[in-house]
Amino acid sequence: MALSANAACAAFRSLERHDFNKVSRSIPATRSFPRSKGPQVKCTAEPEKEPSLDAPKPTNPPPFRPKVSTKFSDVFAFSGPAPETINGRLAMVGFVSAVGVELVTGEDLLTQLSQGEGVTWFLFTATVLTAASLIPMFQGVTRESRSQALMSSTAETWNGRLAMLGFVALAVTEYFKGGPLV
Repeated sequence: MALSANAACAAFRSLERHDFNKVSRSIPATRSFPRSKGPQVKCTAEPEKEPSLDAPKPTNPPPFRPKVSTKFSDVFAFSGPAPETINGRLAMVGFVSAVGVELVTGEDLLTQLSQGEGVTWFLFTATVLTAASLIPMFQGVTRESRSQALMSSTAETWNGRLAMLGFVALAVTEYFKGGPLV
């Protein structure tokens, strides 16, 4: 904690007025040493001026927010926010729906894809999720700025990555097993 010059001077002045001899008389001394005055501190700070009513009060600057690029090439760049966000969200929906349909119908993933019954639903869901993900990105909103304690951007990223791996693992396992996983 940094003290202003006036606060430091006031603290030193209060120490000069304090009588340390009262404290030392109440403590029994085993040896007697000659007392010295110790270092002397002189304050040369100017007294603070009271703010006038006309003077504007200083305001805190707004917090620093890094500028986010909203160019199409930056949003869809390999290290940009769109690819992993959109693919992760689609993988989460795809993995849950693939396992759900497999539990209900007993058909494996390859059979589900070859029959084509859910292709229209997949295209509709992919379009809605992509649009819902891209609109804030093109407005300059980052996932981290909207992150909360329970629903954090880090948790969404890891859930998307694990869903991508789970979807691939489901397809590979069913291929080698020769039928549905469940």
